[in-house]
Order: sequence, then structure tokens, then C-alpha cells
Amino acid sequence: MRKRSLLSFMLGIITVAALLLGGYTFFKDLDGPAVEISPNTDRLSPASILKIHMKDPSGIRAISVGVRKNNNLNVIFRKHFDAYLPEQDVTVSMKEANLREGAFELEIRVTDASLAGFGQGNTRTLQMPMRLDTQPPRISVKTLPPNVRRGGTAVIRYTVDEDVSDTGVIVAGYKVPAYLQKDGSYICFFPFPYTLTARDYKNSVEITATDVAGNSVRNRLTVMALERNFKSDRIQITDNFLRMVSDKLHNLAPETATPLDCYLYINSNVRASSAQRLREIGQDTVSGILWDGVFVRLPRSAPRAGYGDHRFFSYQGKQVGESFHLGLDLASVMNAEVPAANSGRVIFCGEVGIYGNLVVVDHGLGLMSLYAHLSDILVKQGDVVQKGQLIAHTGSTGLAFGDHLHFGILVGGVEVTPIEWLDPKWIRDNVTGRIQASMTQ
Repeated sequence: MRKRSLLSFMLGIITVAALLLGGYTFFKDLDGPAVEISPNTDRLSPASILKIHMKDPSGIRAISVGVRKNNNLNVIFRKHFDAYLPEQDVTVSMKEANLREGAFELEIRVTDASLAGFGQGNTRTLQMPMRLDTQPPRISVKTLPPNVRRGGTAVIRYTVDEDVSDTGVIVAGYKVPAYLQKDGSYICFFPFPYTLTARDYKNSVEITATDVAGNSVRNRLTVMALERNFKSDRIQITDNFLRMVSDKLHNLAPETATPLDCYLYINSNVRASSAQRLREIGQDTVSGILWDGVFVRLPRSAPRAGYGDHRFFSYQGKQVGESFHLGLDLASVMNAEVPAANSGRVIFCGEVGIYGNLVVVDHGLGLMSLYAHLSDILVKQGDVVQKGQLIAHTGSTGLAFGDHLHFGILVGGVEVTPIEWLDPKWIRDNVTGRIQASMTQ
């Protein structure tokens, strides 16, 4: 009798434990998935593309997206995931929604992979009031550049009649962002690339804006473009020079077999990748002006090369390559002190291809100064520097074979001539005198 009672008691405990375990398994996750939507707006257009991020510790099982109008639900997207991952992302085009004028409701249902609801999982349902917006934004230009020379900088100030998700100036297909100011206007500094003639440049500049619903406008921008002549040099490459390049920089071209191949690879491929790296660095800027007045050059220095110098390289009587020099080479004494050309924020310190040891200072609105071939660097990323503050010493790192400073100016990540920014009259006539009312600190 005692054995039977003990057995019954043990079975009871096991049963209760099983029920508790089962209950925990089925009901431990009673919350639906977390859902984030971008763009987070109450306006959509047929051009809108929704990015939906879903998160749940039990994994994401399925999602459906629909448009509800007059109590009718039109499902435009549905997906059941093969793998129940804790995070999932989908993109949904509103093009298939056949949206019509008027208000509607966007309904998003996301189900997790938990055993809640006897294996059905938890479902999060979002119902968001929306309205159709098919009208593109309207741009009103307030200030145009008086003119811009090849290799130089232009600045424009304009307004847009509604909130935008993206706006700026497009130059030959390259987008340069504009930045919202306190007075509600946008300012954009954009380059006249040295690679374009004045005629080509006039036909390649556009201004664009995209509103939060996804409607875009893109208009031709009339700019007075002027030519600028660049110096041209023919340089004979020697075997001794090629050996120096290979000994110093072969790590940049490890697959090349000869010193000539090494140099040609660096002068073309590495040069191109260095320019692309500058474009990436050039995205890290603030929307206000950090600089003050004219930029200063390396003290007591002599110019050794100018912006836009076109160099043709020959080896054993045959042309083997060419390049454009896109800054000012300034030489002083060895290991000369390098001051910040103007006030700003250090956004990059490190080694970049042909530039060697490099410092880039952001001055706001996509305007930056760069200092290359340095022997050492005395600042770090994130430092705020003042005009004239010591930031480095000159050197010969990268593709350089004499102690000097390569000083450059970036606009939208593209190197432009620094000469303009060293000229107080040019800054007054082309920058501060034209956009002073909307400048922000």
C-alpha cells in the first residue's frame, strides 16, 4: 500500500512538472515581434519602398503587408521564412499597391516562431493611417555662384517647399549632399571636377530633392563655368626611380613582377582607390560652418607642385602613364610643423595609399582640408582643432620621395584647388558674402 501511494505521489509530481514545462514552453514568449519601418512617415507614393526590420528571440516566422481602404484589405506582400532567425529584413515596393488618391491604412502583420497559441506563434499587427502623395517637391534657388572655374568650388543656397529625405547637387552623375540650415534653407558646396571642360560642366549640373513619400524632382542648374589652364609636364622615369618606388611601396602592389609594373599599378589602381577612399571619408561632415575666414598655408614654405598639374610619364622613350596632381605640394625644412589650415574637427588620421600618413579635418558642409605624406601625426580622430594649431610634421610617406606637405581641399569628397580657399577676396565674394544669412555654427 505504501509503495502504491509513493508511486502515485511520484507520478503526480512528474505530471505537474510536465505540465509546468509544457506551459513554460508554450507560453514563455507571449509578446509579438518588434517591428521597425523606414521611412517612418504618414505619406507614401507609388515610388515608395518600405524597409521593414523585425526582431524576436523566438525567430521570425512570417510577414504580410497590406493596404486597407473602405474596409477592404489588399495584401501586396507576403513571405514565410524558411529559417526562423531572430532578426529579419524585407523591402516592400508600393508600386504594386495600385494606390489611389485619398487616405488609406497600411497594415503590417508579423508572426514569430514561438509555440504560443498552441504552436501558432505571436502576431504583431501594425495599422498605420496613410495618405497618398504624388506631388514632387518644389525647389526655389536663392543664391547661385557668380561663376566657377575648372577645378574650383561652387556654392548654392535654396529652399524646398516640404520636408525631404534627400537633396543636393548632382555633377556628372555624382551626388553631393546639401545641408539644412537654421533658417530653413539648404546649402551645398559642390565641385567643378578638373576632368570636365567648362562646356561639359555646364550641361552636367543638376539640383535634386526627394520628399519623405519618395517623390523626386531633378532640374538642370545653370552655372557660369570658366576654363582654367593647368600646367603640363613630361617626366622621364629612370630605373633608379622605379627601384625606389618598388622598395618603398611594393606592399601596395604585391602581385606585380617588375619595378615598372609596381609603379604603374600604384600610379593608376592605387591612386584611384585612394581617391575613392577620400570620397568615403568626405561623407563624415557636420551641417554647420566650423571654419573662420581665410585658410592658412604651411608657414615659410615654397610651392613644388600645383593643383591640376598634368604629368605624362615616359620610360625608355615610350609613354607609359599619366596623372593629375590634385593639391599643393609645399616644401619647407625637414619635419616642418604642419598647422591646421582652419578650425574644424579631425575626422581621419591614418595611412591611405599614395597619400601615406594622412590627416583630414572637417570644416563643415562637406568642406575639408587634407594633409598628406606626414612623418608623424599629433592629433586623433574626433579632436577639435583651431586654425594654426600644430597637427603633424611634414615627411615623405606614400608616393613621395622628398620631405614636403601635400595640402588639399575636399568638397563633397572631391579634391578641388586649394588656392581659392587661401584667397580672402574669393571667400568673401563667393562664399561668406553670398550665404552669410543662413550660416550656422
